[in-house]
Amino acid sequence: MADQEQADRAAAATPAAHDDLGYEQARDALLEVVRQLETGGTSLEESLALWERGEQLAKVCQRWLDGARARLDAALAAEEQPPGR
Repeated sequence: MADQEQADRAAAATPAAHDDLGYEQARDALLEVVRQLETGGTSLEESLALWERGEQLAKVCQRWLDGARARLDAALAAEEQPPGR
């Protein structure tokens, strides 16, 4: 029964719950999910819930990285503009 409770808690973390996380928070949560999966000893249901949570966290991290890349590209493009344009 404890495994089911853990799986329910992991599944309760919906994508919307992750949207307000900063990059470092999402990355750290993702590392914890990976650690739990690598440690093993979890039921199939709990493992699946952890995997789904990890996928959601990875998407949050990727959105942050994509946004950072866009900001860097924009800053570099602005520097390359000739003065007066």
